Amino acid sequence: MTFPKIAESVVLGKNIKFGKDVVIWNYVVIGDNTTIGDNTCIGSFCDIGKNVVIGKNCNIQAHVTISNGCKIGNNVFIGPNASILNDKFPPSKVLAPPIIKDNAIIGGGAVILPNVIVGENAVVGAGSVVVSDVPKGAVVKGNPARKMMSREDYERKKEAFTKRIKEKLAH
Repeated sequence: MTFPKIAESVVLGKNIKFGKDVVIWNYVVIGDNTTIGDNTCIGSFCDIGKNVVIGKNCNIQAHVTISNGCKIGNNVFIGPNASILNDKFPPSKVLAPPIIKDNAIIGGGAVILPNVIVGENAVVGAGSVVVSDVPKGAVVKGNPARKMMSREDYERKKEAFTKRIKEKLAH
């Protein structure tokens, strides 16, 4: 087992598997039987449940909750204060953890409800509440989250925004 770079006051459960170059910041709790892939960074004050799988090259910002049994793909970004929930009728004995596929982006403060699949290359806008599956390459936002554009449109808007900000800062 590779041991990650760990800041202070981190609580680790049993049988956790770490990939290479994992970084875990302050005051994180990670439950039993969780796997965290290579080059993944977990921000401060995160609560990661039991039996969670987090892929490689993920960036999980501060104050994120990932419930028991959730599966997070590779190259996933999860913004601060997001919650990925597994129990539709808490507290119940029937858990339905969401699945976040490769290259997905989850905006800050978003809530992913149980039994939801966020597709590959999908984007969930900040503050959104996701109640149903997000198709591959879709960008959703709102409460409940609805499709707004494609990932390609998102990337074009992001590039234009970045260009405007750089030009503004250059003056």
